[in-house]
Amino acid sequence: MINLVVGSKGSGKTGKLIEMINASAKTTPGNIVCIEKAMKLTYDIDHAARLIDVDEYDIASYDTLYGFVAGIMAGNYDIVEIYIDGILKMGNHDLDGLGTVLDKLAKLSGEGVKIIVTVSADETALPEAVKKYL
Repeated sequence: MINLVVGSKGSGKTGKLIEMINASAKTTPGNIVCIEKAMKLTYDIDHAARLIDVDEYDIASYDTLYGFVAGIMAGNYDIVEIYIDGILKMGNHDLDGLGTVLDKLAKLSGEGVKIIVTVSADETALPEAVKKYL
């Protein structure tokens, strides 16, 4: 299942994501993973959530991000939630490609893993392939 947190830059998406992660860390029985760029959330999220910096793994496209998430899920069957902060930065701000990777992630996660993604864009600018996850 994919959920999007959408808004323009500075609209509080990351703050909302931090609140969601910290609330889940207190109540979720499985593992939580937060994928971000540049490790900005190190001191903001609960230590129970695994924080991963994509820059350490040279993730620079939606395809490599998908493969990375698939690898994380394959290596740990106890993951119940994955948070991805700033996905457009990881995919070179390609809105059309975003719809494709979200479809692939939705198929990968099925009903067992919840994936929450922040998208730094105005909702009206999103293509229909992305809007269906709102």
